[in-house]
Amino acid sequence: MSLDKSAIRDAATIILIRDRATRPAVLMGQRGASAAFLPSKFVFPGGAVDPNDSAIDLGPLPQPCSRRLTQESSLPPSALFAAAIRELWEETGMILGVPGAWEDAPQGWRGFAASGHVPTAANLSYIFRAVTPEGRPRRFDARFFLAEASALATDPDDFSRAEDELSHLQWVPLDQARQFDLPFITEVVLAEIAADPLRSVPDLVPFFRNDDEAHLVTRLGGQSPLA
Repeated sequence: MSLDKSAIRDAATIILIRDRATRPAVLMGQRGASAAFLPSKFVFPGGAVDPNDSAIDLGPLPQPCSRRLTQESSLPPSALFAAAIRELWEETGMILGVPGAWEDAPQGWRGFAASGHVPTAANLSYIFRAVTPEGRPRRFDARFFLAEASALATDPDDFSRAEDELSHLQWVPLDQARQFDLPFITEVVLAEIAADPLRSVPDLVPFFRNDDEAHLVTRLGGQSPLA
């Protein structure tokens, strides 16, 4: 069965941040010029949720982020956390996990397991959500997560295990980010972070729906089904 490219796919994006109290910087890379989605743009690691992500045991999930992920979504929060961790591993070689044996890791996670780690979502914060506007070759309902570089189990400057989906992986100081070729929504997310780089969990999560001409923004984080 062929994939309906017009369908909106659930996705997760992860923002690693370092040096928050001095000169904050975030990890970004450049997509290929021939990529179907956001060619040549500098972006955060991320991608679509895979079916196996729903089966990953991450232990206790951080709150209130897990509750907020249930708002206007039928996807288990654990699948979104897991997708963010997997995409970070695949695209940068960075590990958000703890040492441990994982003998029955599913497809898509076996390289992570072979590193001698099991994933953990304990250090992830849900900070943003956006739907790709109509008219794009591919559309995603992306949840953005933030994590401290200090939470990594790997050297934050070692990209030797990264796949080739992103090139020019680098730590971009927030005060220099606008010098790069960024997607509009990435600029918006960076502005949210720059407004208060020391804050991990927002009071409310901005949600760019892109389902009307006004491109209205709502805020998630009030009462939820699990509150």
